[in-house]
Amino acid sequence: MDFDIQEELASLSEDVSAYSIPNEVDISEDSSTIADVLHTAVDALADSPDNIADPRIFDAYRSLLKHASHLQGIHMTKILDSISSAYAAQIEAAHRNVDQDDSDMLAHHRKCLEMFAFLLQWFVLATEKVKSSGEDDAPAPAPKPRRGRGGKATAARSTRTKTNEEWSWMDQIPAMLTLIQRLLRLKTQRIWQTTAERENFISCVVRPIYHVLESEQYMKSKPINDGVVRAICLAVKHQGHGLAAQVGLMQSLQYYEHLPDIIAECLNALAQHFDHYQLGDEFLREVSGKSFSAQDNKGPRVFSRFLIRFAEIAPRQVLKQLSLLIKQLDSESYPMRMALVEVIGHIIRELAAEMEGEDAERKAQMLKQLTGLYELLLERVLDLSSYVRVKVFAVLARLCDCAAKFPQQRLLMTKAAVEALEDKTSSVRKSAMSLLIRLILTHPYGIYGGFLSENEWQAQYQEATDMLAKMEGEFGKAVEREEGEGSEDDDEDEEEDDDDDAEDAEEATGSKKRRKSKRKSDDDMDVDGEEGGDDDDDDDDDDVPMADASDDDAPRPKKRGKKKKPRKSQLNMEALTNEAAALGQINQDQHLEQKLKKKFCLDALQFIRELGEAIKAVQRLLASTNKLEVLEAMEFSRVAYEYKIEAADAGLKRMLHLIWHKDNNSTAEDGKEVKGIKLRLLECYRSMFFEPVLNLEPKQQVNRIAKNMIEYVSVAHPLLPIAESARCARLTYHATLAELTSLEEMMRQLMEEDRIHGDVVAKLWQVYSSSKGLPTRQRRGAVIVLSMLALAKREVVANHVEILMNVGLGDKGKNDLTLARYTCVALQRLNGSAKKVKGSLLDKTLRYPMENPLFSKLQVAMERPCRSKEWFPMAEQAINTVYNLAERPDLFCTKLIKNFTRRVFSKKGGGLAPSQSQNGNPDAMDEDEGGDPDKASQSEGGDTADTFELSQLLFIVGHVAIKQIVFLELVEREWKRQKHERELAEKIGGAAEKSKEQEELDQVAGNAEDEIGERVAGMREHELLHGPKSLLAKFGPMLNQLIRATATLSLSKFLCVSSQFCEEHHRLLFRVLEKSRDPGIRSNIVIALGDVAVAFSSIIDESNDELYKGLRDGDIVVKKNTLMVLTHLILNGMVKVKGQMGEMAKCVGDEDERISDLAKLFFQELSSKDNAIYNNLPDGERSIDEEAFQSTMKYIFTFVQKEKQAENIVDKLCQRFRTAEEPRHWRDIAYCLSLLQYKSERSVKKLTENLQFYRDKVHEETVYQLFQEIIAKARQNKSANKPDTELNEFETALLECRRQGAEDHDFEKGVAKRKRTAKKRQQRATQRTRKAPAKHVEDDEDDE
Repeated sequence: MDFDIQEELASLSEDVSAYSIPNEVDISEDSSTIADVLHTAVDALADSPDNIADPRIFDAYRSLLKHASHLQGIHMTKILDSISSAYAAQIEAAHRNVDQDDSDMLAHHRKCLEMFAFLLQWFVLATEKVKSSGEDDAPAPAPKPRRGRGGKATAARSTRTKTNEEWSWMDQIPAMLTLIQRLLRLKTQRIWQTTAERENFISCVVRPIYHVLESEQYMKSKPINDGVVRAICLAVKHQGHGLAAQVGLMQSLQYYEHLPDIIAECLNALAQHFDHYQLGDEFLREVSGKSFSAQDNKGPRVFSRFLIRFAEIAPRQVLKQLSLLIKQLDSESYPMRMALVEVIGHIIRELAAEMEGEDAERKAQMLKQLTGLYELLLERVLDLSSYVRVKVFAVLARLCDCAAKFPQQRLLMTKAAVEALEDKTSSVRKSAMSLLIRLILTHPYGIYGGFLSENEWQAQYQEATDMLAKMEGEFGKAVEREEGEGSEDDDEDEEEDDDDDAEDAEEATGSKKRRKSKRKSDDDMDVDGEEGGDDDDDDDDDDVPMADASDDDAPRPKKRGKKKKPRKSQLNMEALTNEAAALGQINQDQHLEQKLKKKFCLDALQFIRELGEAIKAVQRLLASTNKLEVLEAMEFSRVAYEYKIEAADAGLKRMLHLIWHKDNNSTAEDGKEVKGIKLRLLECYRSMFFEPVLNLEPKQQVNRIAKNMIEYVSVAHPLLPIAESARCARLTYHATLAELTSLEEMMRQLMEEDRIHGDVVAKLWQVYSSSKGLPTRQRRGAVIVLSMLALAKREVVANHVEILMNVGLGDKGKNDLTLARYTCVALQRLNGSAKKVKGSLLDKTLRYPMENPLFSKLQVAMERPCRSKEWFPMAEQAINTVYNLAERPDLFCTKLIKNFTRRVFSKKGGGLAPSQSQNGNPDAMDEDEGGDPDKASQSEGGDTADTFELSQLLFIVGHVAIKQIVFLELVEREWKRQKHERELAEKIGGAAEKSKEQEELDQVAGNAEDEIGERVAGMREHELLHGPKSLLAKFGPMLNQLIRATATLSLSKFLCVSSQFCEEHHRLLFRVLEKSRDPGIRSNIVIALGDVAVAFSSIIDESNDELYKGLRDGDIVVKKNTLMVLTHLILNGMVKVKGQMGEMAKCVGDEDERISDLAKLFFQELSSKDNAIYNNLPDGERSIDEEAFQSTMKYIFTFVQKEKQAENIVDKLCQRFRTAEEPRHWRDIAYCLSLLQYKSERSVKKLTENLQFYRDKVHEETVYQLFQEIIAKARQNKSANKPDTELNEFETALLECRRQGAEDHDFEKGVAKRKRTAKKRQQRATQRTRKAPAKHVEDDEDDE
């Protein structure tokens, strides 16, 4: 039979059901017919593979495949086995006979092979039908088994379905691929004489391969994957299938997203195992010529994956086509740009690995190539797409792990990463921090221990510079000795031959300069050495000494030569020359080594300084709202600290505030779980300070951890001295109150989690109670840490009360008031840190009787004569301790106030002058053995001691007043608790006989809890400061006369006690706030006014405007405290905002970062309240420059998100145009309008309806441009199906208003100009009129 494979394939591709078979067998109805036909065909091929040429056998197979949907799995298995075995036998026969010249035999092989190839391809297509039929049958519910008749038939059907489902085509694919591979090794050019026939046959052979390739499920199997790749490689290598494979693979790549990696591996296998690079090169060329639009997603994604995978496994082959692929860096599609970035990264990694072992010339060439590739990568840091920028930093981070470090490129990478920390996209900033972390971890400057301390590297740099100067000086002496001994002729020529290179010339010029310095003192020589250590390049170093030598040193060799000339005949000139040459060679090697060391140190210093700039930006990122960014910033700060970068200490201080972060859950990132911010913070600090290290004994571990804790906390308070040698102690230097509070919370949580061992706590007590002369910072730090740990477990302090009294309130505390102060804080922890639950009457406080020796110790500590300013914080904490622990603190404080009153008013004069005490600096107590604070010289005046003691008295009075209020609240709660327990007992056990105490309680409290509250409020209001028997009432009038420092604080506390007292005297504080020149007093008054506003808001509400004046204060501390107080009052609704929001808004752009952050935090919290920002939108502020105003408003308007609010804001702002007279105000309002989003038509409608209010302002160019931006934004947010009619009309109206406004403005300018001209003419006429009489008078005089 005649068989044309091309025609048969064309017919088959059109419609299988319409495919014509001459001897077709109808097998659609009868299953027995299928078995008979299949049995006959299989037996025929089993007898001889040549029987496939029999039309009846061939048509039988075609009939079975045409009706494959009616076949079962077992039938398909038989068909495949029959065709495969016969096909294999035919291939083996063709292999044996291919080299013979028998054309008839080759023609027979050709026909049989084409038939088998056709059947195999059709079989692959038919398997899909069998598979789909099985799938169609599978979902059908199994019939319910029936008893009796029909049961066996049901079982038979279920068995047949099971057999069909058990057959799997996927298991047969590897064998089929092996068969095709054997065929592709055949010398087909001997069998098919024409290229077209051969290509048709090969196309039919490989079609099953491409069919399998298109299935993602099949290609997940490694045997199938490997078989497909090998078959394609054989077809390309031996059968000339290259062009067809390129077209087929390219088309498949565009349609199937699972193919990029497979095709890349196929092209690599073709190059590596079959030495065929052409297809890969052509494929890359075709990809490089493609253009992708920004809207296309699928195409760029698959091609980018292909390029990345191909560059990963075959970077050398991609490098050859990089000049063409580089065009994709300018592609509109960002996935392609990302792919090229990663491709360049793989190529750099490959070149860097190959540089090892290459010769110098080849290395220089590769280094130049690498430099160009790095430049391409760093250019992409400025890409418009944030995804590309992220990819660049990710690639650079991976390149940091290369064995070759490339210091100059690393410096450029560091600089780019530092600049990217200011990027507007959080993912870019995070990637930049990741790169900086990798740069630190893999830095090449590990020769001096691997740390990056700037001070240490500066010392190494200076050492190298000094050594370089010294060596140049020694070499200069050798040359000088040679010249001085008269060897100016032959020896000089020889030395010139030895010193041909540039470095020896540099040494020669340097030697002349050193000769000049040698005639000076040693100090002068050191100065020269410092000059040689400058950071200038070598050319600058060369130029300076040469000028010196030509000016100063030229005559001197002649002068010295005359002195040495008589001894010339006595010297061995050859030996002298050899000695000078040897010395020069030694110096040359050492000189080069020192120059390299100097350059190495200089690079390290530049790297460290760049990291210092990065740390400043990372500190700001610690406050980011993006969790992953914050975690990366924390990791960067931790790594920077571990590498001893000095600037990292400030980052760790900022990290402390994250202890208050509410996010404590894990977050998924790229399939990985990341910890919450708080958990990560605790983990960082544990790893840095509290976890044991290897190779240390347990006792040493305890000592190390205790030392870390003491040094860490010792500097947390700025009053504590700090040792420069303790690096940990720098972490919280000059810490703020907020940082101290955060540190305390962190210590508490670590103690609650049992992360601090009991041996460490015992060691802290040992340090605190040691009798040795320890530095004061150690003892203070120990008690501070103990007080922090006691917040979590009160037994830390409860078991050592005696030690606290004997040390902190004994002789040690007498000599160190700061130690006494923190001892009092530790004693307060005896009551624990359990927070009071609102409305709860439960009281867990611990109270001691007044006879306890603790209170006598406290009284002695406070009453001890002292002139140190540290007495005030110590006394404050002592009073706090009394009110926390004593049963009757009022009795203790009454006695204390009376004793101080007698001391103040019973003295006749004498005592200490505060100024002299401060000059003596009693606070500088570095050792426990320091002198007593009460021993000092006598003052000259008689009243100065009384003034200091009076300040002490007033301080105690004020603090007792404020603590007494708190104590009254506790008393009220105790009364209510007792009453509640009594009522509960009556309900449970019936009415019992009342005790005497209960009767007294009833008399005081009555039968209602409200009466208890009224009674306590009356005591506070009328008895504390106004009662006839009140001790505090005696000091009220005195405070009005002595409003300075301490007295101001006392008055402020008095104002919080009674509304009557506050009403009478609160204006005094405002007057002092306005007039005082002391920023400390102003700052205290602002804080005090906040407390007064909380207590009596109605009184302070009338003077809100004066409170806002603190925001314009020149002192940063006053300004910051005012902002904090107002933030607290406004957010808690304690004061009303009456048009002062502009003052708060101005703080957003403040130069001080802390004030700016506080203001932003205020508006962020305010935005969470309904319509708070909308109702108090600030007006234009002409007191600040326009740029600052725009920056501030841009931040505030980010919180306007509701469209209804935006509509009303448009209306409000347009109304403000009516009262705006200055162009600056017009621009401010227009800028605010442009910040809105205009997502609804109503906002635009509001704008057009209010056109009459701003039509005369549109002629201002900036105003008009801002309205154009509004129109563009409205068009962008408009629905696609809505016409632009309204916006076009509005734009036309604006243009007309602009034209008319410009004409009116020009007309007004012309009128004003004419008025000025007329006025000038009138003035000239008036002047001429005045001059005329004077001239007549002169003429009359001349006539006389």
